Amino acid sequence: MKLDAILWDYDGTLVNTVPKNISITKEILSIVAPHLTKENSPKCLQSEELYHVANHRAKNWQELYIDYYGLSHEEMLIAGSLWAEFQDKNKTKVVLFDDIKDVLIKSRDIPHGICSQNSKGNIRRVLEINGVSEFFKAIVGYDDVPNHYQKPHPFGGVKCLKSIFGHAKNHSIMYIGDHESDTQFARNIQSELGVNVISVAAAYSLSEPKHWKVKPDYIAYTTKELLSIIDIHM
Repeated sequence: MKLDAILWDYDGTLVNTVPKNISITKEILSIVAPHLTKENSPKCLQSEELYHVANHRAKNWQELYIDYYGLSHEEMLIAGSLWAEFQDKNKTKVVLFDDIKDVLIKSRDIPHGICSQNSKGNIRRVLEINGVSEFFKAIVGYDDVPNHYQKPHPFGGVKCLKSIFGHAKNHSIMYIGDHESDTQFARNIQSELGVNVISVAAAYSLSEPKHWKVKPDYIAYTTKELLSIIDIHM
């Protein structure tokens, strides 16, 4: 079935935000949990590779903060409330994964959208800096979705599709993400709308989809493989 739209996760799928995320997290911990700084800094914040491992093993950001950073539940809530502010202030450079722009150019006849737990304003700025904003018809960030409807709840995906089409029925969709919850998100959109949603795991960001309980339809170990998967359905 020919694709009508491609929806993307943002962090770890379109762009490598790990250096920025580590920097922001360290800044927030210095305020919320200073006992977890300097020599007591969580191991998963000491290198990009260790961060990737923790981020992909955690079910969500709350679990990441509590189980991998060592915050209490109360500290986690405070840290979460500070994320948007520190994200806007932090100037660490964020770059597209290799060949992502080529993927977007070659699939430009299909409308693209983003469903992310990053902020819409931040996403727009990065897309513009990297010269790819023209490819995206809709962006749904965490600030567009109520807290209890964040991924993997399908709310954001339905909202994104409605922004693209004006309605969200009778379409074949591809959703690309780097986390198991993204695959569950794709499944939930399919169940919610009764549309065909093809899930693709972005393993090029060092995720390990073969170990996920919720299996994607495809795994892209490189962005070139991602283009090949899209080509099958164009």
